[in-house]
Amino acid sequence: MPVDNSENAHTGHSLDQLNQALSSGMFVHVRNMLQKMAASDIALILESSPPSARQVLWQLIDQEQIGDILDELSEELKDPLIRSMSPERVAKATASMDTDDLAYILRSLPDAVYKQVLQSMTEQNRQRVEQALSYPDETAGSLMNTDTVTLRPDVNIDVVLRYLRQRGNLPDTTDTLYVVDKQDKVLGGVRLADLLTCAPSTTIRNIMDPDIQSIPVSMSDSEVAQKFERNDWVSAPVVDSDGKLLGRITIDDVVDVIREDAEHSMMGMAGMDDDEDTFGPVLKSTLRRSLWLTINLFAALLASSVSNMFEGTIEQFATIAILMTIVPSMGGVAGNQTLALVIRGIALGHIGQSNARWLIGKELSIGFLNGLMWSILVFIAVLLWKDDMALAGLIGSAMLINMTVAGLAGASIPLILKRLKIDPALAGGMVLTTVTDVVGLFAFLGLATLYLMH
Repeated sequence: MPVDNSENAHTGHSLDQLNQALSSGMFVHVRNMLQKMAASDIALILESSPPSARQVLWQLIDQEQIGDILDELSEELKDPLIRSMSPERVAKATASMDTDDLAYILRSLPDAVYKQVLQSMTEQNRQRVEQALSYPDETAGSLMNTDTVTLRPDVNIDVVLRYLRQRGNLPDTTDTLYVVDKQDKVLGGVRLADLLTCAPSTTIRNIMDPDIQSIPVSMSDSEVAQKFERNDWVSAPVVDSDGKLLGRITIDDVVDVIREDAEHSMMGMAGMDDDEDTFGPVLKSTLRRSLWLTINLFAALLASSVSNMFEGTIEQFATIAILMTIVPSMGGVAGNQTLALVIRGIALGHIGQSNARWLIGKELSIGFLNGLMWSILVFIAVLLWKDDMALAGLIGSAMLINMTVAGLAGASIPLILKRLKIDPALAGGMVLTTVTDVVGLFAFLGLATLYLMH
């Protein structure tokens, strides 16, 4: 996604001004600046500030802005700020939030605080939040809003327009009104554009789209995002197993899911949490990163143990020590290319049981052809460099083996991890690196040992 440099420069300028005002003790000036800023800009400034400055800024923000700002903050920053607020203040700040956003916030609270916040709410808000909390996290039910406008099929447009004028407003991101029967089962949808352009005497049944697609309440949020992407939806109705309308999902919520999935994949490749705070405490960040560093250390020790098995070969054939890192390196690059492709395919829903075997066969063939091509090139390079046919043949053969295995591993590891309920983006890179290092060193040093034996 292209970066809006003008927006970044504006935010950076505002952050500099706020920091200067804070360091000078001009708190009234800072409060006035914050009042004039959009919630999204304030959230970005909070995420771009060290912890000490965040606490001061948070205290200077007006009560009316807090709900909108919480809606924009990352989970890592949102949770501690909410925990620092009294239950009454949380209830008041979040009263105007959409149901799905409010439920998301309450899920992150300790049970005791969560119950106090519910008790501080009005009866109407409490009921809508409890309904949203009844659906599992990361499903369509947790994403949906209950603020839907429904129509009956037998009324005409004039009646609907009078009702809408009397109602006074529509929920945000409303592009379609849903037509339901007496049991609230979805019959179709009517676009706002059709309401405004068709004759007032026309009945809703004649202009509604009966083929409107509904989203099951139990569908995962990733599948919901894929449906929005494929169909270019702005909103979509959510139904239960009987087809009864429960709410709707809008594009702004789906964008959040897509962004979170992208951040999760990107950070997962580095073995880090997707909600890692850029300006988080040193000790906390260190402990978070130590887990995968520890696992990687054991993986590296495993690869080193392979080299140790062939210590005698390395001593007798000193040139091997110079060249033996080439094979694992080439295998790692080739495997990571396949790994990234397969993880993306899984995320987009392109890969399933029906085509997984074909994909593995394809990547195995690509690995073999890549290995054959680069083994010939490295054979020629080593032969010209060292003038040793045997050594060139050893490294060429080892590269063919390792790059073929890398293609197979890069395609199969994400599929195996997914079946084991392990996130491929988080663990795939480390497992693949271990495989290509071990196989590459074992192939090269093993072939060298056989050569020396004969």
